Amino acid sequence: MRLRRSAGLLLHPTSLPGPEGIGTLGDDAERWLSWLHASGFRTWQVMPLGPTGYGDSPYQSFSAFAGNPYLISLSRLVEEGFLPSGAIREAQAADGHAVDYGTVIPQKIQALTVAADRFDDVATPEDRRDFERFCDTHASWLDDYALFMALKDAHDGRPWRDWPQPLRDRDAAALAAFQDDHARELARHKLWQYWFTAHWRTVKRHAEQCGVQVVGDLPIFVALDSADVWANPSQFDLDESGAPRHVAGVPPDYFSATGQLWGNPLYRWDVMEAQGFTWWIDRLKRTFDMVDVVRIDHFRGFEAYWEIPAGEPTAENGRWQPGPKQAFFDAVRSALGDAPIVAEDLGVITPEVDALRTENDLPGMRVLQFAFAGNAADPYLPHNYDRNTVVYTGTHDNDTTRGWFEAAPVEEQDAVRRYLGRSGDHVAHDLIRLALASVADTAVVPLQDCLDLGSDARMNTPGSTQGNWSWRFTWDDIPAWLGTFLADMNQQYGRVEPEASRDTVYRQSKLD
Repeated sequence: MRLRRSAGLLLHPTSLPGPEGIGTLGDDAERWLSWLHASGFRTWQVMPLGPTGYGDSPYQSFSAFAGNPYLISLSRLVEEGFLPSGAIREAQAADGHAVDYGTVIPQKIQALTVAADRFDDVATPEDRRDFERFCDTHASWLDDYALFMALKDAHDGRPWRDWPQPLRDRDAAALAAFQDDHARELARHKLWQYWFTAHWRTVKRHAEQCGVQVVGDLPIFVALDSADVWANPSQFDLDESGAPRHVAGVPPDYFSATGQLWGNPLYRWDVMEAQGFTWWIDRLKRTFDMVDVVRIDHFRGFEAYWEIPAGEPTAENGRWQPGPKQAFFDAVRSALGDAPIVAEDLGVITPEVDALRTENDLPGMRVLQFAFAGNAADPYLPHNYDRNTVVYTGTHDNDTTRGWFEAAPVEEQDAVRRYLGRSGDHVAHDLIRLALASVADTAVVPLQDCLDLGSDARMNTPGSTQGNWSWRFTWDDIPAWLGTFLADMNQQYGRVEPEASRDTVYRQSKLD
């Protein structure tokens, strides 16, 4: 499905400003969407919205269906009567440019627990009916997720493979006894999902009012320690104890001499295909219930995936195995129609992978930071794009454009200057202009590049475990002129409807 010509900003909700120590789905999210729209952008791209665990990575979630409870707005719970205002003061962390997860998480959980424990006392009959409808509608994933999380809580957060065998192996009697003894804990996790979904939908309605589409992110693989794998072991390549026989990654390439060892369990695609890819279709339905467009990370795994024997220290000793190929996309199209999906096709892509993408008319990705180490035939250079493309200055895994340029080899810096015909003194904004001016139907820019920030604002460094996923901005970081500057570029390059004069855009973009 072709996307409209537009531009977007990449920002995860955790990076939003606000007083709770982490971005939330509250007033600041709506203010962000209003500023984004006034600046000429019609797309907001987020990272996966699932509940995060150790390492705080949105790409390693406890569920492919659930939402992250840390994004729930405590302020809105106060407005809704579920939380006393004093609980917010206790939960506040210093606002600034980084999430201190070690402080924020226990405070947030404490406040959310207070709210859940108050639900029975303060909920109206309409609240109760709405919650019951939510539980009934989402029972196919919510029941297993709530049980999984309650079991993790009861076992000090240990992975499900370390639970007592009857619980690990989903013995019906053992699970029934646990549910009887922990009904309050199960209800608490369901309530958090109910509130997350309600708060997200409020934000999403504001996005629709602003004419902004939300692009979600769906990793092809899921975490081993997740409700998905624990509840559906037959669909994953596991042994009798639940340990993976093989794990996911990518082979050595010019980015890494030993490849990337991700460690995710692999799918049993034969089993999934025999079941009509039902789990995947349900996953996509849930994701499309939350967002307008879905970017699938590591698209090439549908054509062929790198299988690494479990226990290998690196990704070197693996082999390519066939993915589900066109059968998967035929099943998706049969169930969902012409769903708007973006294929993350970065890295070394074979003709077979490219053919699978083009056969399904899916836009691919190009990253400008990858464009200047080769020659004029480099596929990441804009003169080589086709229209069915999403171009980025950089992604969440890249350094900021300013940080990348400052650390790049002299030859690469020179290539940038020559291609742009610019000095490189304002390289972030120059690359934004290059992306917006390209023929790519969609251009996406991290907010850090709009703010011309250096490497200290980087969101993630692949292969590292410290200092990731924590960057935030404050409203004071956004200069008054920036919205007008960006809106003018978006209008110049046809990425926004000519609905307002520059003076009107400026008035709209002024912060409250």
